[in-house]
Amino acid sequence: MTDKQLRLDIIDELDFEPSIDAADIGVAVDQGVVTLTGHVRSYSDKLTAMDIVENVVGVRAIADEIEVRPIGAHITADDEIAKRIANTLRWHTSIPDERIHVTVSKGRVSLEGDVEWRYQADAAERAIAKLTGVTGIDNDLKVRPAVSAEDVADRIRKALMRDAELDASGIRVAVQDGIVTLKGNVRYLGERRSAERAAWAAPGVTKVVDDLAVQ
Repeated sequence: MTDKQLRLDIIDELDFEPSIDAADIGVAVDQGVVTLTGHVRSYSDKLTAMDIVENVVGVRAIADEIEVRPIGAHITADDEIAKRIANTLRWHTSIPDERIHVTVSKGRVSLEGDVEWRYQADAAERAIAKLTGVTGIDNDLKVRPAVSAEDVADRIRKALMRDAELDASGIRVAVQDGIVTLKGNVRYLGERRSAERAAWAAPGVTKVVDDLAVQ
């Protein structure tokens, strides 16, 4: 596939998604590496755009330069954003909000603390992504349970095999001290992200090293 055709495919996919306005998103492609520029109305729209592009066949990597520009002249104050985040995390029973420390600077949110499962860290990020005024999230939550490396690796392999959209035959999994290393080949960037998510979903995973190659 040529870079020109890939760019057209990406633009078509962005335009096809009804939940975001992609009119102000710019797309450039160089040897399968996609650069996204321009601006969107919310951080949630930015995440949606990234997800769409990741799942387009032919995309090898993404350089994200999209800016979040909230609608209107009013900018939500950082202390108001922090209060909304605290309330949002408190309402979610799956999120240990007492372990999470939140700071907000110019709309950018930092999450720090310890959780037992990776899904809790992901749930915390998803819960606040759509809040008004949030322009970005730095998720620095650490996963700190105690499980065996063999058990973690086995769970990840089974998760990869269960994923109907993922060809797990070319993926190798190694685990040491909570660090998961993925090696092998995948067909496109979205498949690579699916493998990463499967690795992060296992208990005890503190870091995922993605050495997968997009063919």
